[in-house]
Amino acid sequence: MKKGFLKGKFSYGIGALGLDLSYGMFYSYLAKYMTDILQLKSSFLLLITPLARIWDGINDPMMGTIVDNTNTKMGKYRPWILIGTTCNAIVLSLLFTNPGLEIGGIPLHIYTAVLYVFWGMTNTMADIPYWSMVPSFTNDPGERNIIATIARAFSGLGQGIVSILTPVFIPLLSATVDAEGNKMWDARGYSIWATICAVALVGFASISVARTKEKHVIKPKEKFTFKKMFQIAKTNDQLLVFMLFAMLSNAGWYMVSGVAVYFFDVVAGDPSKQSAFSTIGAIGSVLGLLVVPIMTKYTSRRRTYQFSLIMTILGFFGMFISFKTASLYMAMNFCYLAASIGIASMFVAQTVFLADIVDYGEVKLGFRSESIIFSMKGFLQKMAYTIQTIILFAGLNISNYDGNLHSKNPESAKSAISLMMLVIPAILIILSLIIFSTKFKLHGEYMESITAQLNKKNEGAENEKA
Repeated sequence: MKKGFLKGKFSYGIGALGLDLSYGMFYSYLAKYMTDILQLKSSFLLLITPLARIWDGINDPMMGTIVDNTNTKMGKYRPWILIGTTCNAIVLSLLFTNPGLEIGGIPLHIYTAVLYVFWGMTNTMADIPYWSMVPSFTNDPGERNIIATIARAFSGLGQGIVSILTPVFIPLLSATVDAEGNKMWDARGYSIWATICAVALVGFASISVARTKEKHVIKPKEKFTFKKMFQIAKTNDQLLVFMLFAMLSNAGWYMVSGVAVYFFDVVAGDPSKQSAFSTIGAIGSVLGLLVVPIMTKYTSRRRTYQFSLIMTILGFFGMFISFKTASLYMAMNFCYLAASIGIASMFVAQTVFLADIVDYGEVKLGFRSESIIFSMKGFLQKMAYTIQTIILFAGLNISNYDGNLHSKNPESAKSAISLMMLVIPAILIILSLIIFSTKFKLHGEYMESITAQLNKKNEGAENEKA
């Protein structure tokens, strides 16, 4: 490793912490807020999510194209990180704040729909340039592993903060109490906590932008057009394979994080238990960051990734088995630890895979396109969330879930929530493992040959300059 390589990389990682504060609130708690607090209809929620993703399919690559053609004194990526996080913070706060519209009314549906779409757009403005910086730091696979691990460590920390503290702070900041004098989750609590997360998002992004330098940015030789944008998406076969297996595995994980708030409220009958559950998950996420750097010293990245998915599947299987035992929460937490370790290492490897796909695309197509390819990462995450949301809202609707009943919901709702929490995630990740193992070819000697070709090309370019 080159001397001074790590300098600035921890500052880069801090940006991921802020991004995941917004991610966590949106992916894990927005559904509960919309169904229970705003009392929006499930049919509306089933409609708006896929429509928003159709727009993302256009907007995300468009943003990638804009970033690839950006050239300012601050650099290529950092201006958009700052602009995007500021806009996303404003939208996040407004999304969890009812401006006084009638609960369940049409104006409230419209207000939420507009902000829902705006959250995706502003998140794209920050997320694409942030993760696009990874391959610009280095083309060495080992160093990319380290950078991705650092960024994912802060990303996991941000998700952990939201998962652990939200069940604590929302009731603490709320003004509503039940008949027994216990604090309830209300609109005031959601609004204040989302605003705190929004302010933190901008603060962490500002630190990252101020202390991260863009030293090795490869500027595109040609201006990108939408024709080339679609050419990349169509002809980079490994990008399409990645999109499929990563989308399925991410959807499996989002199912757990999104359904957990319903599970502990309705099935467990105690929302506060989610904090301990999330703490275990956060510990697993930290431990999981060590898997890729350690295992890749002894085995291939491909086998490391397969190990991560298998560990996650076994963790979910253990959660399902323990759900039927008397020691429900202790056993579930232990199995969730294993699943979290697998998921954390999975995310690290996926970030590195995207950097490899950038190199593969340059060798195959003749031009480099970090931002467009990394825009697909944000899009696949949103598609994964869409899969989770459709399953969640469809399950709640079919099972006669009522946000006002909490633990007094019918058995049909409890069974549906348990199924979505413990079984469906494992099925999605099993499908992801099969596709990865049979279709993804960027590993071993083939990937080594791509790296060698790229190094030779870059050396030739440097010699021409000299």
